[in-house]
Amino acid sequence: MAYDEGLAQILRDHLTALQGVEEKKMFGGICFMFNGNMLCGVHKGGGMFRVGKDNHAEALKIDGVSPMAFTGRPMGGMVDVDPDLMGDDERRGQVMRLALDFVGNLPAK
Repeated sequence: MAYDEGLAQILRDHLTALQGVEEKKMFGGICFMFNGNMLCGVHKGGGMFRVGKDNHAEALKIDGVSPMAFTGRPMGGMVDVDPDLMGDDERRGQVMRLALDFVGNLPAK
């Protein structure tokens, strides 16, 4: 398995009450889509969140968050999170709020 199923379950549980969430296998991991737009996901070694460029600097201030650079180049508006953050309800909640703030304002697909 290319990703940690336990981390995927943490996100499933976190997103249970949110309407419009779908799960898709993507990039060797699992992505959670909100109204058709990528919100967050898990991959080998942690997770990722789509916080948007306006929230990017704020997200990077949270312990356990780093720029996402799957291809070696940073992806603006996307952040990588370590497994410790994924297991911490408070810090994961902070990053999730930033991601929902951004993705929740995108047009539904």
